[in-house]
Amino acid sequence: MENSGKPLRIYFCGSIRGGRQDAQLYHDLINYMKSFSDVLTEHIGRLDLVDEREIPPCQIHERDLTWLKSADVVIAEVTTPSLGVGYELGRSVEMGKPILCLYRMLEGKMLSGMISGSPGIVTVVYETAEDAKRWISGFIMNLK
Repeated sequence: MENSGKPLRIYFCGSIRGGRQDAQLYHDLINYMKSFSDVLTEHIGRLDLVDEREIPPCQIHERDLTWLKSADVVIAEVTTPSLGVGYELGRSVEMGKPILCLYRMLEGKMLSGMISGSPGIVTVVYETAEDAKRWISGFIMNLK
């Protein structure tokens, strides 16, 4: 993907209403990505973000879809299941966006076959935040 020397615009997906147990991880990954790219959904990494109930759902949908359309690449942390993240990924596939999904195997949880089986999504299994950062770097470098 050629981007004329401008930083890539990354749309980062992570669970909000599906559970915030990985909020610190999202925060760390977003800060890492911000060191070399623009992250349109930086708010996903806010440690104080709960569920955005103060924003009407139609505004969340419009805002996020606008960001998604303007993104060059989509990176999602999909360990915590989220209907919203699944929706964003489906729309991203339709738009032909390059997509990287990061997944940590946890006992009793399995990643949806709709994600891991999609030919439009690169899905990787990782163990640590440092592993995830290496996958992100490699994915982005392969796009340039």
